[in-house]
Amino acid sequence: MTHLSDYVNPYIGTISYLLQATKPLVHLPHGMAQIRPVLDEAIRDHYLAPVIYGFPASRCRVMPDTGSDPVFVSSYDHDFEEVKCYRGRVLLEDSGVTAEYTVTEHCAVYRFRYPEGVRAWLRFSPDGNARLETAEGIVTGASEWKQVPHCFTASLSEAPEETLWKGGALFMAFRPGICLEVKVGFSYIDPAQARENLRRETDGLDFDAVAGRAREIWDCMLGKIEVDGGTEQEKRIFYTSLYRVFQRMINISEYGRYFSAYDHRVHEDTRDFYVDDGIWDTYRSAHPLQLLIDPGRQMDIVHSYLRMYSQSGWLPSFPRLTGSQAVMIGKHATAMLADTYLKGYRDFDAELAWEAMVKNEEQATKLPWAFGPVNDFDACYAEKGFFPALPEGEEEWLRDAHPFERRQSVAVTLETCYDEWCLAQFGKALGKKEAAKYAQRAMNYRNVYNKDLGFAAPRLADGSWVRDYDPKFSGGQGGRAYFAECNGWTYTLHVQHDIEGLASLMGGREALADYLDRLFVEQYGLSKYSFLGQFPDETGLIGQFCMGNEPSFHIPYLYNYAGQPWKTQRRVREIMRIWFDDTVHGICGDEDGGAMCSWYVFSAMGFYPVCPGKPEYDIGSPVFEHIRLHLEDGKTFEIEAPGNTAKTKYIRAAQLGDMPWNRTRLGHADLTAGGRLILTMDERPEKTWGI
Repeated sequence: MTHLSDYVNPYIGTISYLLQATKPLVHLPHGMAQIRPVLDEAIRDHYLAPVIYGFPASRCRVMPDTGSDPVFVSSYDHDFEEVKCYRGRVLLEDSGVTAEYTVTEHCAVYRFRYPEGVRAWLRFSPDGNARLETAEGIVTGASEWKQVPHCFTASLSEAPEETLWKGGALFMAFRPGICLEVKVGFSYIDPAQARENLRRETDGLDFDAVAGRAREIWDCMLGKIEVDGGTEQEKRIFYTSLYRVFQRMINISEYGRYFSAYDHRVHEDTRDFYVDDGIWDTYRSAHPLQLLIDPGRQMDIVHSYLRMYSQSGWLPSFPRLTGSQAVMIGKHATAMLADTYLKGYRDFDAELAWEAMVKNEEQATKLPWAFGPVNDFDACYAEKGFFPALPEGEEEWLRDAHPFERRQSVAVTLETCYDEWCLAQFGKALGKKEAAKYAQRAMNYRNVYNKDLGFAAPRLADGSWVRDYDPKFSGGQGGRAYFAECNGWTYTLHVQHDIEGLASLMGGREALADYLDRLFVEQYGLSKYSFLGQFPDETGLIGQFCMGNEPSFHIPYLYNYAGQPWKTQRRVREIMRIWFDDTVHGICGDEDGGAMCSWYVFSAMGFYPVCPGKPEYDIGSPVFEHIRLHLEDGKTFEIEAPGNTAKTKYIRAAQLGDMPWNRTRLGHADLTAGGRLILTMDERPEKTWGI
């Protein structure tokens, strides 16, 4: 029997190209328990960490060892390790213990196989202010981290022969050769709830039963998208990418209760509560993918955002377990909520959502990485339609400006225009008269397009352009004086909501195509290491296109708007082949909570949401011969590309159901109604299709 879960390799991407590596987590989809060995966190490339310090027990660690002088640290060898999405196994070389781990929604289950002939030990060690207790064979722990309770309750399959306390840690001794199972229930409420979670999810189940259940859950979730054709490598990349999308957001409800850091209270609610999102990263494709294949859960996520607003007074941008973080730019919860509503999913309080969106837009500063009221930075936008840059060399004088992240003035203008477009679409659907105002402001992107240069460019508060501006290098580290982590080549195209209008500014569709052609070949102007030294987020480079950062995600699909869709088909295939792999180096940039991997999932299926808020998808070029999306209400949408190979990347003809299809876009309703899109693929471009 084929288990889709066995295509998942959690070690893909655990050595980064430059910045953040992925983590090889064992967890259930959106599960609260996300487990991996405790490593040296100073070693950011997780695959290269040489020793294991234990396994998670909330803010504590549990670690086996052997002998008369155990140290509870062990080296390990990846050749003697196996990690799946549903279970892990590793040989702790220094002690000879084989450690296994698996999960339920709120629990970790460990199995430690000790060697014969030496005494077996187990240590529970607290981190920070964690407190441990033991009674009647049960170990409990409680702590508070960033004002959030972190609690656990652990049960052991066999009682220890001896129990010792030292330095706040608990040491237990067992007979040689024991196979010890340790079940650990987690809670963000209290130890009693942790014990209840443990009882509900593990009573009567041994390690193998828990692991088998986890595998079944993953097979079911991954099976929402079935693919045939392609290579085994491409299937590993595809299903590992889908697994990464299901890591966030995290469901922290505990059987009708949850602790919220947004008002520091325990709530009772039958609807699940989700946290841990970076909406700047995930609004583009992770949330749209979730909405497409699991809309019920996405509605819970929408409700979670609105509960955060009701509890805290603000719609968060980066909602974490510990509360909202002021990270990145834009108010893109607006995009996620509008996209959900405009695709027809309306089981939420739209009036409350409108209130929250408008408050974020009108009363919160748009300064990067800041939270606070509007200020002079925002006043300039309200009056003149762009956010002001500083003259080169002028010291920052805005009190709330981040000293490293700076103003990012052009990026903030462009991303605010997109948010206001989303707000306008949502308001129009609700019949709000203010929608017209936001629709007009959405066109403010034109105020930072310098026609003489042919690029988006920064302006001073007096309206003049910043002198000596270079779209490739200006802005300092990460371009942050004017942009968010990318340069002007990328951000000029950050007008998802009005690509046709941008093309008109450039001089028409051919001018847009010419810009894209130049983008993909434009070189660094410096050594590559110097360029990446200034723009470390711009990994996955093809010319000035950077697959490694989110503002670039929609760019390969823009040839569809330039009348040259065959170039989109070629580029997306090229990007997937070059920059995605099934090795530890397999992700070319910061994965960011499913953001980059959702791009791959969409693109490998052959379509992508260029503009969330528009209920449509742009067609690219699928990797597989046959894709089946299992949707709600038992419906299935199929994409067939018979004979599809690496060479047959171009669409010669298409058919949607019984109807010839000569458009480069699919409506969301076309997919969710079920049906079949048949693509006739070719090795050479068909330049009349989709025009």
